[in-house]
Amino acid sequence: MSEPAPIDLPAGLWSQPALDTSGIDGFGDVEAIQSLRAPAALHYEYTPGLATSRFLRALKDKRLVGERCPETGKVYIPPRGVSPVCGLPTTEQVELGLDGTMVSYCVVNLDFTGNAQEIPYVSALVVVDGSDIPIYGLVREIPYDEVRIGMRLKSVWVDDADLTTSMENIKWWAPNGEADVPTSELTDYV
Repeated sequence: MSEPAPIDLPAGLWSQPALDTSGIDGFGDVEAIQSLRAPAALHYEYTPGLATSRFLRALKDKRLVGERCPETGKVYIPPRGVSPVCGLPTTEQVELGLDGTMVSYCVVNLDFTGNAQEIPYVSALVVVDGSDIPIYGLVREIPYDEVRIGMRLKSVWVDDADLTTSMENIKWWAPNGEADVPTSELTDYV
């Protein structure tokens, strides 16, 4: 395989100026910095669009809604206004249940800055009744070592006075007392 033909570039276009070390020459015996902690923040605005706006407004009413793909019939939550499979608009709104089935989970044993959860805790993927794609959520009201795939869960919501247009309206998921769904019925979600 041959190299590409050289291209004549204007002088200095891809070169770097010589490094001026005159200000640091006296620091030769000083230990180099290995790491530095500095606060960082990202501030952004998000425009949700029609489908996500309907979803967020429903959350304020303690409801879960999705949208159906016109080609496959699958219901997606949160809806984005278009099917991720076929790219067609998802215009049919679907009212979903407030319960779901745990299809995967992780017991979190490491703390991290800003975490308000008591360690260990369970983070799970939950397929909401009537939907075809799982969403993330915390699982509580059960010891972490008793959590299992197929467990039926109910959504636990914030107080009515605290409802906003946010997924944080669902504080966590908790066992609802129903029998587990056999794992053989969950293979499409794992």
